[in-house]
Parts: sequence; C-alpha cells; structure tokens
Amino acid sequence: MSTHYLFTLPDQNGNDFATADHLPLVLYFYPKDSTPGCTTEAQEFSALLPEFQALGFQVAGVSRDSVASHQKFVCKYALEVPLLSDKDETVCRLFDVIKEKNMYGKKVFGIERSTFVLDAQGNISREWRKVKAAGHAQAVLDALRETA
Repeated sequence: MSTHYLFTLPDQNGNDFATADHLPLVLYFYPKDSTPGCTTEAQEFSALLPEFQALGFQVAGVSRDSVASHQKFVCKYALEVPLLSDKDETVCRLFDVIKEKNMYGKKVFGIERSTFVLDAQGNISREWRKVKAAGHAQAVLDALRETA
C-alpha cells in the first residue's frame, strides 16, 4: 500500500495550501529563505512556472521559515511559486528531508535540499535528494517533459 503525501500548510500569505487541491505537484524543500542557493532555486522555479503549468503541474517550496519570512522572501525577489511554512517540521519529517549537517564544525539538523513530484493521487512519482540549487528546476522540468 502506498503512502499518500497529502497535507495542508500555510503559504506566504497565511492562507492554507492543501496539496490535494494542487495535484499533480512539484514540491521542493529548501533550507532557508533569502540565502544564496535557496534564492537561486526559488527564482529558477518561479521563472519556469509557466512551463511546469503547461505540463499540468503546480510548484511549491517548503522550508521551516515563518510565514512572515516567506512573505519578505517572495516580495524581495518577486517569486511566483507559493512558499509553505513548516515550522514544526511535520511535513519535512513526512518526506524525510531533515538531516544532520555539519555547520562550521557543529552538528545541526536542517533541511536537505530535495524535490518530489506528487502525482494526481498524492503519491511520490519522482524524487531528487541532495540537489544543487543552480539548474535544478530545469532538470526537474526536463524529466517531466520526458515522461509527458
């Protein structure tokens, strides 16, 4: 029996974003708003959003940042993709993206940059883990085009 990855989180405007209403969905997890890699990734997904939508997919980003942080990030960079706030890490843990990292010699837990494609039933149909931000959105789009 497969797991359904359906959940609801607040977006950058504080509105409930229910994945069930946005399937199929490209869901990308990123460590922190307004950091260089995360900014690059968010800008690339935003720029390619019309192409994802042309294939029938919605796109959303998830991090542990607050709704207010997401709002600033979206406004600062004119991002087009909804950003979801998972402050208690429930969804991050569901997708197993909280990993131990080494930051300046200290062990910390953070989000491992990962992307998942949820099909029309809310099941994971594709996944990418430990991704590099630059060029990743294009790689996901290319993979979806191949299976379209």
